Amino acid sequence: MNKVINKETIKNLKAILVDVDGVLTDGGLYYDSHGNELKRFNVKDGQIIKYLKRELIIIGVITGRVSKSVDRRVQELGFDFYRKGISNKIESFEEFLEIYNLNPDEVAYMGDDIIDLAILNLVGFSGTPADSKEYIKSRVDYIALSKGGDGAFRDFVDYILEEKGLFEQILSENSK
Repeated sequence: MNKVINKETIKNLKAILVDVDGVLTDGGLYYDSHGNELKRFNVKDGQIIKYLKRELIIIGVITGRVSKSVDRRVQELGFDFYRKGISNKIESFEEFLEIYNLNPDEVAYMGDDIIDLAILNLVGFSGTPADSKEYIKSRVDYIALSKGGDGAFRDFVDYILEEKGLFEQILSENSK
């Protein structure tokens, strides 16, 4: 069950940060016969990025792993901020706040594991995929209907856009 959410906080969000493995992907690690790491991303998660950018919402990734697949996806979607191979995510979060001159309550973050807890506890709005551990779910504002890699990020962003009063306009524009 999701917590009671302060709707004003969501309306004032200026940025969304996201973890990769377990959120934008299913968290699995796949290797081909040459040792190359492969990841499966959900196109629905990526589709919403252009609307975030249009609404001048800053988007970023902070991930613990280093992966060429993620490099490509982040570039392809045009994320504004990208930090990889990060063992202490809070340092990258603080860097993000400084670069974009934001307060933590102006940022939403979606993560799924222990490494994400520090940021999840600081941001104005936090979320996690449906398949996260209960100890993560009990600490966030929003639990997606979808699993990581199956549209969890899209659920999170759709909810934010809806609460900001932007989602109906997006639907209307695309219904013509």
